[in-house]
Amino acid sequence: MRALWPSLSFLLASCASAPPPARAPSQTAQQFDLIIRGGTIVDGSGGQPFTGDVGISGDRIVAVAPHLDGMASRTIDATGLAVAPGFVNMLSWANDSLVEDGASESDIRQGVTLEVMGEGDSEGPYNDKMIANAEAQQVDIKYPISWRSLRGYWDFLEKKGIAPNVASFVGASQVRTFVLGEDDVDPTPAQLAEMQNLVRAAMNEGAMGVGSSLIYAPATFAETPELIALATASAQCGGMYISHMRNESDHVLDATDELIAIARASGGPAEIYHMKQAGTGNWDKQKPMIDRIEAARAQGIRITADMYTYTAGATGLDAAMPPWVRAGGYDQWRKRLLDPVMRKKVIAEMKLRPVGWDSLYFQAGGPDKVLFLQFKNPALKKYTGMTLAQVAKARGTSPEDTAIDLVIEDGTRVGTAYFLMGEENVARQTALPWMSFGSDAGSQAPRGKFLLSSVHPRTYGNFSRLLGKYVRDDKKLSLAEAVRKLSYQPASNLGIKDRGMIRAGMHADLAIFDAAKIADTATFDKPQQFAVGMRDVLVNGQPVLLDGQMTLARPGRAVTGPGTGRCPPK
Repeated sequence: MRALWPSLSFLLASCASAPPPARAPSQTAQQFDLIIRGGTIVDGSGGQPFTGDVGISGDRIVAVAPHLDGMASRTIDATGLAVAPGFVNMLSWANDSLVEDGASESDIRQGVTLEVMGEGDSEGPYNDKMIANAEAQQVDIKYPISWRSLRGYWDFLEKKGIAPNVASFVGASQVRTFVLGEDDVDPTPAQLAEMQNLVRAAMNEGAMGVGSSLIYAPATFAETPELIALATASAQCGGMYISHMRNESDHVLDATDELIAIARASGGPAEIYHMKQAGTGNWDKQKPMIDRIEAARAQGIRITADMYTYTAGATGLDAAMPPWVRAGGYDQWRKRLLDPVMRKKVIAEMKLRPVGWDSLYFQAGGPDKVLFLQFKNPALKKYTGMTLAQVAKARGTSPEDTAIDLVIEDGTRVGTAYFLMGEENVARQTALPWMSFGSDAGSQAPRGKFLLSSVHPRTYGNFSRLLGKYVRDDKKLSLAEAVRKLSYQPASNLGIKDRGMIRAGMHADLAIFDAAKIADTATFDKPQQFAVGMRDVLVNGQPVLLDGQMTLARPGRAVTGPGTGRCPPK
């Protein structure tokens, strides 16, 4: 396929046009810190690409024109290459990987300049017990948690030095655990008010909204009115509600209705994390799911979604076992699994179609569709890259017994991939106009502690796979539209007004790549392989990737939400 693709210069010249009048005219003798010359500018608007120059001073774009006559301390020749706004990773788990290595190389090499965290759990607020539990669950990357709030985490990263920008939602599970612990309990009115105030405090620090992950304990114990209350506190501060919905399989339509109801009641926007229809028996639910979303949007309810570009998800063995056994945190979970009566009950529920919960083990369709990625216990790391079926055979135990034993022996939920989705559904979703993209993974490099475990290939390829496979090869959407959905659209959804476009006044977060070569190379067999085709990446005006090589620049900073400084607790 790639051999038949025309040269990039021909491809981009065929769609290039003069920029619209709204763009800055040519400048005369202006001084810039950096000029990007001669690239095909795909500006994030979704409009026609055009050939031109981009002038940068400090951390801002100051001019965009067909030709800039000014002088610059540095020039980047982008002839034959696409120049796009930096990409937004709407679902990042770079929390730990940025602590270990601020380079964020696997995402920088795909053009990602903003990592957005906070799926249910977030890096604040913390209390002492939560910190102790979080530190106990650390796997390969171990560090003391020295902060208590999101702002404290951002300050830590900025002081350490990181290549990308970072942002975060405040986790609904985080505030629930802070107030209620991890048990299956309902908040009193006073406790719910305290949880709302924690959301407001995080919004005041700069959170983008509140994020939930409703298949996991303790998040799954939160009922709809509790979520509406938290989403309302977020919306009053200009924030979004974003959710790994309560069900992504048999009851995905009911879960979609719940998310829409939360958005309607809160008055704020809502987004679906990693939209999918899990399990072969649910692939036909895609159209009615889309219809529900578009009907809500037609009513003025701001519903959007994000996705990763693969047919497998990745999480842990907690997603294979019923919520009741996981209540109270890992120690209580392990204690119940060691009880013969409870163990027998868990095994029975694992084998049956789930009722009232979402079992990724059941929806995957068998133990051969469950792949192990990460263990904490050195004695178990030999199983990394094997399926549950293979490990069960090697140990001479049933798949269900094997899964339970591994959780007990590892001291963690065990990192696991589940093969769940249909390729046609994935491809169709990439073209939805309200779809953005998130890796649901860390950002790392094939070195050091990162080699102690495996990863899902989305860690290295999610965004380049969109631009290579789905844009160039399969032609599911245009390059301009894909860039819009990677940059301006997610930034706009988050309420970020000065990133996501190539326009004068915007922060200079930019990705320069060869549209004829960009591609993912990571596979499930060999996942720790960098994507190709990205040549230069700028963050806040500084090159962090230049001529295909990482630089030592660490200009990343916290990008804060619309409630910053104006949303104190009540």
